[in-house]
Amino acid sequence: MKYWKDKEDFKQRVRYYAEKLDIAINALYMRPMKTKWASCSTHGNLNFNSELLEYDTKIGEYVIVHELLHFNVPNHGKLWKSLMRAYLGNYDKTEKRLKSIGRNNGSSDR
Repeated sequence: MKYWKDKEDFKQRVRYYAEKLDIAINALYMRPMKTKWASCSTHGNLNFNSELLEYDTKIGEYVIVHELLHFNVPNHGKLWKSLMRAYLGNYDKTEKRLKSIGRNNGSSDR
């Protein structure tokens, strides 16, 4: 398994996916969060739980793509699931792993 080197490594991956998804990021932060893995605002501000740095990159990429998709798809319906598969392949296993870790049912919802 591959792990994050540091915060900048994680942030570079966020920028990579934001570019692929054509999402404009205003601000990008990593900080401790008690109940969420991530959050975003309509102004393009993204916050990621710094605890994600302790997990492998598959977990982090799941949260990154999950959160970025919510800029254009506000729910977890068919379109959201199709886009998750398009960018991450079979994301279901990673989603289950994340849910087993906890944090408000593993969701990164806004």
